[in-house]
Amino acid sequence: MIEVYIDGASKGNPGLSGAGIFIKSGEGQERYSIPLGVHDNHAAEYLALIHALRICQEKGYEDIISVRTDSRHVADAVEKEFVKKEPYRSLLAEALELASAFPLFFIKWIPESQNKTADQLSREAIRKNA
Repeated sequence: MIEVYIDGASKGNPGLSGAGIFIKSGEGQERYSIPLGVHDNHAAEYLALIHALRICQEKGYEDIISVRTDSRHVADAVEKEFVKKEPYRSLLAEALELASAFPLFFIKWIPESQNKTADQLSREAIRKNA
């Protein structure tokens, strides 16, 4: 099983944003800090998920992908395959399409206290925008 911890952050809403991705697999741990440009916080969270799933595809992971996020909004939207607000519909659709490529995909909400590495990486990514 591949454990993927994600976090999206924005400095301002909208503002400079970043994605933090922390992957734990049988091969070890990987950390990614990806600048996203200007987005609101929810969009940054979706983009963190999208980037994480792309990375898993590029790495050729074919195991169970278990994503952990401290965004209830994203976790609920993915589980229900629905989001009300228009700006997030295309991001959710892209995330669901990427997730469907894996034999088993799960997403789980976790408290911020359990997502500190991804949070730190997302904040580093904000600084990389400048």
